Amino acid sequence: MTDELRTTMERVGERFNLGEYEIDAYLAVLEHGELTASEIAAETDIPQPRVYDTVRSLSDRGLVELRESRPMKIVAVDPADAFGDIRSSLAEMVDELEARYTAPARDTEAVSLVKSRSTILRYLEEIVESAEYELALSLTPDLLRRFRDTLVERVDAGVSVELLVTPASRAPSPDEFDYEAVSTEARARRGITTPVIAVADGEYSIYATQDALRDDRDRYGVIFNRSALGFLVSGFYGTVLWTTAETLSSDGEARPFPRTYASIRRAVKDVHELGGEFHAEVRGRDVETGNETHVEGRLVDYEFDASEQVASFTVESEDGEVTVGGLVAALEDVEAQEIILDTPHPE
Repeated sequence: MTDELRTTMERVGERFNLGEYEIDAYLAVLEHGELTASEIAAETDIPQPRVYDTVRSLSDRGLVELRESRPMKIVAVDPADAFGDIRSSLAEMVDELEARYTAPARDTEAVSLVKSRSTILRYLEEIVESAEYELALSLTPDLLRRFRDTLVERVDAGVSVELLVTPASRAPSPDEFDYEAVSTEARARRGITTPVIAVADGEYSIYATQDALRDDRDRYGVIFNRSALGFLVSGFYGTVLWTTAETLSSDGEARPFPRTYASIRRAVKDVHELGGEFHAEVRGRDVETGNETHVEGRLVDYEFDASEQVASFTVESEDGEVTVGGLVAALEDVEAQEIILDTPHPE
């Protein structure tokens, strides 16, 4: 911890380190604006002999003024003035402490269970902002509005954004909301039980109940922080949620090539919809050995169905034809972890 941060914490801690009597006296004076020691004793449970020590402690902290008179008057200081000198320091301190709190998790593969609404929102925002080439989202209409500007930035940066809005009954109409500005494709799904989900580049992800973002009572969110288990969230999103939703907007043809994918389903869907020749570069693992592998060549065949639950393709590489599947593939030769498609075939 830096000396500056420690000093700030000590100063803030000293200002707020109030005992029970000090709190009672301070609130009583705030409510009335001005009281005598006898009136404070009458308003609170503070014994008369302790009142003077208590109000002097408050005065030392700059929370009240002591006006010498007969009897002495204890006058409340405007809280904006009393706490104004530490307000900015407190905000900066909280920002730095939050940064320190989240930093360790970014450097490790971790799965975390969180129950705080503010923590879930913080991670959700971080995941959206961290996406470099692919983002899958399931958001409520309120969260869509909250993250609208950030999503516009991601789309402008070339990130492919699949956006699911739920419940559909509350989703903004495409006539009133510019879905193409915030997503590559947007769909709406019925049901208030659809979870809130964000997956950045197939790795960094969050799963949370809608209830967890309405209140903090017995709710939860799960963070997969650069974890290999994040594919569970991505797979659930792609096969269960996305395929049971109705299209609001689609602008997939507008994205330039080359395109990078974490999901083979999205890659094959683009191939299917756009047609033409494609050059594929795949980084992943050999299904038989588990060894890392790199495959590059012309895409010569693919499998894709309307349900979007079947997706694979074949690459003509220097070593012959190689079949490519998604995460936890078993039937294909390679489990793809990152796919780059380009068109036309580069020389």
